Amino acid sequence: MSDTPATTRWNHLLAYVFGGAFLVNTIPHLVAGVSGSPFQSPFASPPGEGLSSAMINVGWGLVNLVVAYVLLLRVGRFDLRDNRHVAAFGVGFAALGAMLAHHFAAFHGGT
Repeated sequence: MSDTPATTRWNHLLAYVFGGAFLVNTIPHLVAGVSGSPFQSPFASPPGEGLSSAMINVGWGLVNLVVAYVLLLRVGRFDLRDNRHVAAFGVGFAALGAMLAHHFAAFHGGT
């Protein structure tokens, strides 16, 4: 067994970026849904601005969770001990997290 790290393909790193983005998008939808609150979703009118029911948000949150699972755990060999993998995941998680915070602040009194 070699001590050198295995090579990581660029497309696996890209999958981990998007996996982080889908995972962070799970959070607001599942939290709103399981708390029984309506929340913005792509299925509202207008999309991303109108409110969808709690059940729609639970479903959308679960879809995002499944996509995150596939991208993180079924593409390549995601390893939490590999800094490249964690950095790629973190970039997607942080970037979409900041964008969501900015977008939803306009609807919920944030700044």
